[in-house]
Amino acid sequence: MIEFTVNGQAVSSAAEPDTPLLWILRDELGLKGTKFGCGIGSCGACTVHLGGVATRSCSIPLSAVSGRDITTIEGLDGKHPLQQAWIELQVPQCGYCQSGQIMQAATLIANNASPTDEEVVTHMNGNLCRCMAYTRIRKAVHRGAEIASEGEGS
Repeated sequence: MIEFTVNGQAVSSAAEPDTPLLWILRDELGLKGTKFGCGIGSCGACTVHLGGVATRSCSIPLSAVSGRDITTIEGLDGKHPLQQAWIELQVPQCGYCQSGQIMQAATLIANNASPTDEEVVTHMNGNLCRCMAYTRIRKAVHRGAEIASEGEGS
């Protein structure tokens, strides 16, 4: 059994140690917000936070998460400033990549309260959107950072 924490809850899995974390999250734990995209860690649809770092769950084996903390899109509980910004600015088109986009962006604004356009683009590089909503995504990252800053002042 490999034990780890997902969204603040202790969990364990008896799956093979080389099973990608993505499948444990989706198939064993029922957390369907993390999506399968490419299976090789190149598209970002499967992005989760592993110890606070944006990580592609399709390419990290279960054995690598033993004793670690994982946050999925469900762990943001619909209240994260980026989720608010995504809704306010109507970012999604098809929506498939959006949980990965939000999870990637969350690590940026957690460490940079006011990112520049260049910093947003660089940080989000590698999270692909087949609908080409990149302009709306970039604007929403900035808006999410603003919402987060406003929340700190209250």
